Amino acid sequence: MIALFWRDLKLAVRAGGGFGLALAFFLIVVVLVPFAVGPEAELLGRIAPGILWIGALLAALLSLDRIFALDYEDGSLLLLATSPLPLEGVALSKALAHWLTTGLPLSVSAPLLGFLLHLPSQAYTLLWLTLVVGTLALSFIGAFGAALTVGVRRGGLLLSLLVLPLYVPTLIFGAETVRRAVEGAETTTTFLMLCGITAGTFALLPFAAAMTLRINLR
Repeated sequence: MIALFWRDLKLAVRAGGGFGLALAFFLIVVVLVPFAVGPEAELLGRIAPGILWIGALLAALLSLDRIFALDYEDGSLLLLATSPLPLEGVALSKALAHWLTTGLPLSVSAPLLGFLLHLPSQAYTLLWLTLVVGTLALSFIGAFGAALTVGVRRGGLLLSLLVLPLYVPTLIFGAETVRRAVEGAETTTTFLMLCGITAGTFALLPFAAAMTLRINLR
């Protein structure tokens, strides 16, 4: 499983379709917002939590179809399905590799982009924490969606339509935690809810993705 994880990391870096494209998209979204709503610092600071979370969520969508599609096209996925490594381990490995090449860079860059939106200083730590935790859930949900659409020609749009509704709870609790931090309100409850969602996806979705892969590979 570790060897598969490192292989996926190397493929993601070489392909250049995950990390660089996601960061560029995230930057473009954040830069365009002041042109649309105006340069008022107070207004930008109020909407910054939602904008940063939406930008990160949409950027994470860009590389979801690559989680299983490339291995399916070259036959590697069929070999993995017949190998001693269970498909649950394959799904877990690929979800973690996606998070490390997409979710983690987005989380690290978010505080820097928050400065462009005049995000209040007291919210930077929670912005980073919520994105680290939340993008992990997005990667596991995305791996499940990618397993559902594996083998579907041009399934990228279908994949986005399938996973976006599943992303909504993560978006709500992530953005709400940062918004409360901006206002100086209590953030423990919403942050724990976000952590609970991530723990649930970690515990359940590798098994759901593996079951879906077995059905699609028959």
